[in-house]
Amino acid sequence: MADKKTNAALPASSAGLLRFFEDETKGVKVDPRIVLAVPISLIVASWLLDILLIP
Repeated sequence: MADKKTNAALPASSAGLLRFFEDETKGVKVDPRIVLAVPISLIVASWLLDILLIP
């Protein structure tokens, strides 16, 4: 018998542009909060350096 998950129809989407799958891909998994926190902290640090070190 075939696995039901492999024969399942694709989810309906707006004009077929978006399709979401539950399959996990291999690779590094990073928390979204870290992805947002790192660039924001770098921006704030550069602003503080600019304000405090340049008269």
